[in-house]
Amino acid sequence: MNFKAMDLIDLRSDTVTRPSEEMKKAIYNAEVGDDVYGDDPSVNYLENKISEMLGKDEAVFMTSGTQSNFSSVLAHCNRGEEIIVGDTYHITGDEAGGVSVLGGVAMNTIPVEKDGSLCPKNIYKAIKPDDPHYSISKLLCLENTSRGKAVSLKKMAASYDLAKKSDLSVHLDGARFFNATTELGCSPKDHASFSDTISICLSKGLGAPAGSLLVLPKDLAKKARRIRKLAGGSLRQSGLLAAAGIYALDNNIERLKDDHARAQNFKNELHQYFGNMSEKRVSADTNMVFFSDISDKFKEIIPFFEKENILLSKWSGNTLRIVFHLDVNDEAVKKLIQVFKKFYEPSVISLN
Repeated sequence: MNFKAMDLIDLRSDTVTRPSEEMKKAIYNAEVGDDVYGDDPSVNYLENKISEMLGKDEAVFMTSGTQSNFSSVLAHCNRGEEIIVGDTYHITGDEAGGVSVLGGVAMNTIPVEKDGSLCPKNIYKAIKPDDPHYSISKLLCLENTSRGKAVSLKKMAASYDLAKKSDLSVHLDGARFFNATTELGCSPKDHASFSDTISICLSKGLGAPAGSLLVLPKDLAKKARRIRKLAGGSLRQSGLLAAAGIYALDNNIERLKDDHARAQNFKNELHQYFGNMSEKRVSADTNMVFFSDISDKFKEIIPFFEKENILLSKWSGNTLRIVFHLDVNDEAVKKLIQVFKKFYEPSVISLN
């Protein structure tokens, strides 16, 4: 693909965002040191900043969300122990099975509800009895948002309370933590109160080029740093990346509501255009729109849009996941709608 970056509308994920000029200036001007020695002032500032925002003891700067989840699970669990986790959650299906392959921690998967939550009854049934035949249930892993859905604090609290009554720790894969707080209208501290450890990605909707933060209690922080080292995640002058994260937390949280609004507006446009046609479905949650079409024409949609300098990707065989982020403005949304109509006309008559 020979696209110029500025001509391209990339809707495959919110991981594709590019640093703004202001973020680049923050990176350029970053104070740095050797973070392996704990001497990088930008990293230290970022870690303190996020832990205070969420009301937790400490934070550890990680290279990725996968490394952050991995380090958290291994900080909580020993070999032969297990996590209870949703069967569609990122830890289960999108992190190469690292907690099991490298960490010796079993994954006990349970169904995810339609709203992205885990049913407390299913959590309870999944907890193993104290029997030498079984692995030891140790950690409940939640996710928010989950496939774009913001799980309510009431549902989060129900899962957390059951876990605590059952002597389980709780980890939250909060890759899009601030999308959830934005959608729910709650504070970061309220959202964080229903988990012991939290992984937050800086390189999705927040727009940093790389990096994640693992927020956790003091007694796990040293262990998590050791596991980060084991996973090859100790960096030296990582303040260059931390500076981007600081800028993101200061400037790119409030604007997430714009991504959510554009997703809803786009969904509404598609509803108007397609009406109640049975072979097409559209839904939107936070910054994501899912569009399904079982017609034969759907096979041609990705290459057609690519010719229009719009990148889409399939979520499943007949479904697109269209993700809105800080590089997608109102003009881009207008073009997206125009190309949808261009692709489907004259086979579909507009209802506008």
